[in-house]
Amino acid sequence: MSKPPTGDRPSFFDEGARVGVLTTQPLDRVLDYLAPEGGCWAGAFVEVPLGPRRVTGVVWGPGEGDFPAAKLRQVNRVLDAAPMREELRSFLIRAGEYTLTPLSAMLRLATRVPGLGDPPSMRKLYRPGAAEPARMTDARARVLETLEAQPGLTLKELTDAAGVSPSVVKGLVARGAVEEVDTPRDTPFPRLDPDAPGKPLTEDQARAAGALCAGLRAGGYGTTLLKGVTGSGKTEVYLEAVAECLRQGRQALVLLPEIALTAEFIARVEARFGARPAEWHSGVTMAERRRAWRMAGEGGASMVVGARSALFLPFRELGLVVIDEEHDTSYKQEEGALYHARDMAVLRASLAGARVVLASATPSLETWANAEAGKYARLDLTARFGPAALPAMRALDMRAETLPANRWISSKLARAVEARLAAGEQAMLFLNRRGYAPVTLCRACGHQIGCKHCDARMVEHRFLKRLVCHQCGESEPIPAACPACGAEDRLAPVGPGVERLAEETAERFPDARLAVLSSDLFGSARALKEEIARIAEGGADIVIGTQLVAKGHNFPLLTLVGVIDADLGLQGSDLRAAERTFQLMRQVAGRAGRAERPGTALLQTFQPEHPVIRAILAGDEEGFWRAEAAEREAAGMPPYGRMAGIILSGPELQELFDLGTALLRADAPLRRVGAQVFGPAPAPIARIRGRHRVRLLVKAPKSAALQPALADWVGQFPVKGELRLAVDIDPQSFF
Repeated sequence: MSKPPTGDRPSFFDEGARVGVLTTQPLDRVLDYLAPEGGCWAGAFVEVPLGPRRVTGVVWGPGEGDFPAAKLRQVNRVLDAAPMREELRSFLIRAGEYTLTPLSAMLRLATRVPGLGDPPSMRKLYRPGAAEPARMTDARARVLETLEAQPGLTLKELTDAAGVSPSVVKGLVARGAVEEVDTPRDTPFPRLDPDAPGKPLTEDQARAAGALCAGLRAGGYGTTLLKGVTGSGKTEVYLEAVAECLRQGRQALVLLPEIALTAEFIARVEARFGARPAEWHSGVTMAERRRAWRMAGEGGASMVVGARSALFLPFRELGLVVIDEEHDTSYKQEEGALYHARDMAVLRASLAGARVVLASATPSLETWANAEAGKYARLDLTARFGPAALPAMRALDMRAETLPANRWISSKLARAVEARLAAGEQAMLFLNRRGYAPVTLCRACGHQIGCKHCDARMVEHRFLKRLVCHQCGESEPIPAACPACGAEDRLAPVGPGVERLAEETAERFPDARLAVLSSDLFGSARALKEEIARIAEGGADIVIGTQLVAKGHNFPLLTLVGVIDADLGLQGSDLRAAERTFQLMRQVAGRAGRAERPGTALLQTFQPEHPVIRAILAGDEEGFWRAEAAEREAAGMPPYGRMAGIILSGPELQELFDLGTALLRADAPLRRVGAQVFGPAPAPIARIRGRHRVRLLVKAPKSAALQPALADWVGQFPVKGELRLAVDIDPQSFF
């Protein structure tokens, strides 16, 4: 019989009672079963028969169907996991309703744990036994002394600590001097000490930390924007809030936008609280993911650091959620269940009675607007921590440069790099474009090599000696001849990527040690973490990177940031182009001068008069947000209006346009709430992995009940076969 979740008062169902079970299968309805022998609690994780298979599910409540009880099948067994609390079940329902995601798909997000259905696994631990060894040796004495000081070690931990071989330990076990016991493998994480001394805080930091802690002590839900300039010490501030949460016996969740950030952050947590938190992201082992999932549900993980999917962990008592770099686009899930982790964090906290901290130097316009409207509290850190000062920022007008072909580093930027190298400092060159060149062109016939499965150009990755599609991942060797006309030695790279920039940098600064930071150059998260640590310790003179380098890294010797193409993000018709360019440039510039040495950021641009470039240089962040907000509000665009994207995909293009046209003509449910439909039109990337893509865009007033109208609208056209229809509420990209 399963135990009830702590803090809940769930229903208990006796053996043979009718129970409703939600499974992870794509049925989108609760199925009736009979409770198993010994009964079960509401929220229990169970295994049930479904046709010839056995599948995982959750007891969602009493059965409500009219299927004859005599024909119902019984729940096979209750799984060894803490039952899902009512708060998480409510969250999955509400999140599914908001994103128009089937409830079974939402449940899959909450059960993505290896070995959920496995029986409890055990491991052997060693502790002092009752007998004395007949003959004492130095090795045996070291084992016993180690166990007296620290009982309950694994064999490897014991042999490493005592400096002996496993045979010494096994010999002591055989003589009864050491006891070998089986214990559960998924043990609680070490206790984090909230009263361990933290770093000294500045007056601004102490004021902000005090406000966050006061909110936690007051109890109940609340969201706070923690806006601090780069290097102002936002992390130390919200770690004080984590400490207060731990003092209350509740759990804290910190989301990070990039796995590469976790190593440095985990080290800071360990230094602050004396132990490491649980981790939940693709860089940890399956065993550690299982342990983190189970301990979150049992209360054995007081703090979890993770990626966006950590929002769906079964916390026993969630008290605080921190979204670090809350503006980052990686918090939007773009495949499967389409959700934004920032918004879902606010929803889950509101149901759990928890507090939310949204931390950023350049907040999203949505968060800024909510703070302006009074929905969120706001705390500001206006100065960098300690002696560090914000970097000076200047534009380099590329219209005045006469660069030779295939060169992108201006003479002024080159001189600035040389000055930093002479001073023993580091410089960073930033270009938000992976690979060697975005286009490979045949100079004989003009053909541009594209992906066979997507409407996208193949990107040359010279370090890998391959052409790669950044949409589907397809790759092929770089051809010697044009695949269209057969001309040899006429293929030429067009435009720069970070690899080509690295080639130019090596030629211009032959004595400098280079490091290239791009996600596709590292085979594992561990390798990327090690490279970042090496750079921070001074292992490179010039760092060349994509947007990966803008995400919170701290390089103490870095005093110059050179942006190769500040205009790159301003191209196209993206609603958020100005906002994202502003955020990215300010974040990248913020890598410079984070220690005692002053920093400078130089932006190469062909549009120095552009309003966004001028706002970046002026540092008038509030002025930029107000201007951007005024434009969005006048156009009725988010966050002052609502939008939803409809993505149709399938193997036949005409079928997609036929369905899109039918949707357009049947838009009465949307017109009733004041919404407009635009399209159908080919998606900007009209084919991915061999499937054509067509988009429609829905625009509605802020007050519109959009989700029910959308559900009624698309529900008129059930898709069949290989056609797919996806609804993206609050789309962040329009590819």
